[in-house]
Amino acid sequence: MKIRVVAGIALGAALLAPAPASAATAPELSGAAVYADDGHRLARYEGGEWSTLAKIGALPQFAVSPDGRKAAWVTDGGDLQVKDGAKTVTAATKLQGGTPCLTPVWSPDSTQVAYVGKGETVMAVKADGTGRRRLGTSRGVCHLAWAAGGRYLAGYTGEADAVYRLDVRTGKAARAKGVKLVTHVQSLSPNGRNAVVAVPADPAALGDGSWPAAFKPAVVDLVTGRKLTPAVKGRLIGAFYLADGRLVVRVAGGAHNTLVVLDAAGKEGQRIEEPARARTQALLQVLP
Repeated sequence: MKIRVVAGIALGAALLAPAPASAATAPELSGAAVYADDGHRLARYEGGEWSTLAKIGALPQFAVSPDGRKAAWVTDGGDLQVKDGAKTVTAATKLQGGTPCLTPVWSPDSTQVAYVGKGETVMAVKADGTGRRRLGTSRGVCHLAWAAGGRYLAGYTGEADAVYRLDVRTGKAARAKGVKLVTHVQSLSPNGRNAVVAVPADPAALGDGSWPAAFKPAVVDLVTGRKLTPAVKGRLIGAFYLADGRLVVRVAGGAHNTLVVLDAAGKEGQRIEEPARARTQALLQVLP
């Protein structure tokens, strides 16, 4: 792995999230991340080494915790499985299994998992299966993303025609502006205002809702509807918000992909070569 720090270049800061004061002195990324391969094997890469978090099999309904140490997935029979180290527990049952877009999502502190219950109800449960609670209802239940600030979740509709943002304080969801066609919600800014989404070029090619290995990212302000493509050169195949407000943009390469880190002002501060093995894999988490 090669990591390069570069001088700041203005890169479309308008939709980058306002960051905490500590973000100005945020540490450089090490390149640690979590990926999913074609067989839905979830693996953590850190310090030049790979370690398997979970082997999900053919089902695509999975998620990895922000700390990169836990995995959650929904079985074909509708059980929510949570794996923490060597221990796997069934945290919830009678969910809708076999529906690729209905992925669970971990809370920002990696202690709870949100999932889709009956109808359009979004629930949360602790990793050990206790403390089940209702977060609210939302039409946007596909590929849920949970903002680092903790207040908002967002997902897209089963018809792939809208994104809804759920306020867990009120339990109510609002339709986001600026999105009429969408097939993925990758990440939310810490304050929950901006979302990294995938907008398909062909309205007739919506896929089956599985987690994409690569997609052209758009950043959307869910309140105003304003959107942009991160101003990073190359073929962009993903983007991910960090908890401190920085945006990590994934750029395709021949031998390996590159992660370009933009600070809260939209300036490029770091480039990281991903491992060659991850070139065709889905990026699930970027770790600090």
